[in-house]
Amino acid sequence: MRRTDLALEAREMWDEGGGGRLPEGVEATSEQRGGSRVETLRIVSPEGAAALGKPMGTYVTIFPEAFTRREEGAFEETAALLGQCLRALLALPERAGVLVAGLGNLAVTPDNLGPKTMRHVLATRHLVDALPAAFGHFRKVSVLETGVLGNTGMESAELLGAVTEALRPDAVIAVDALASRRLGRICRTVQLTDTGIVPGSGVGNRRSELSRATLGVPVIAVGVPTVVDAGTLAADLTELAGIGSPAPEDFGTYGAEMIVTPREIDEQMTGISRLLGYGIDLALHDLTPADVTALIG
Repeated sequence: MRRTDLALEAREMWDEGGGGRLPEGVEATSEQRGGSRVETLRIVSPEGAAALGKPMGTYVTIFPEAFTRREEGAFEETAALLGQCLRALLALPERAGVLVAGLGNLAVTPDNLGPKTMRHVLATRHLVDALPAAFGHFRKVSVLETGVLGNTGMESAELLGAVTEALRPDAVIAVDALASRRLGRICRTVQLTDTGIVPGSGVGNRRSELSRATLGVPVIAVGVPTVVDAGTLAADLTELAGIGSPAPEDFGTYGAEMIVTPREIDEQMTGISRLLGYGIDLALHDLTPADVTALIG
């Protein structure tokens, strides 16, 4: 089976399998918003969840086309759009506190989306009370880089569970790398979902789930595909070439154990992590992209 963390691609595979119209319990909309395309998928029943292999909830997929083409003003426009979509998913009271967590391994480029994004997220929890004249209108936001089990000896779920219990935020935003079935979507697709996330799934190292069920508060997952499973890529390329329709497992051990990422992944991760960080800031505070730049430095 072709591996993907994107709900949109799960729907595509349903269509390719002869599913035709949307499965029962699945709703989909598509719209062009400025230089980006936004696809929204809502899984509203257990039948829909079973058909797509994804938990019930809302999945918003943003294709930042103008940003990818590096058009003038596209960064600010796309960051604002990301902020709007994320704010709608959060649906929090004005002064609700939020914990933002960056998952992944800073030393592994395709897996460092979370920690790199945290460099652009404003931590304000300590400032709101200490300097109310300057920061009293901000949300209380805490920022955490969870690291990985091999370096910390702690599962991300254990660490986030403890911090959530101590800080008692009203919601958690978790940022992590994902896997796609197509190279063309690497660092060119952003998925937002209110269903939570399984850390490490993008690099084939699935850990404990982060969700409302495990943390006790809403968990909004922000993810970008950074890798393609080698077997999945080989199967897709073979099919596109008209050679046949193999399954990823037909390519044996290498197809199952290897992942593929573009050679310019370092540059792409730098750009997309900054975009995500700004989007999160704009979702949580009444700011402009210029304000975020001034505050972050």
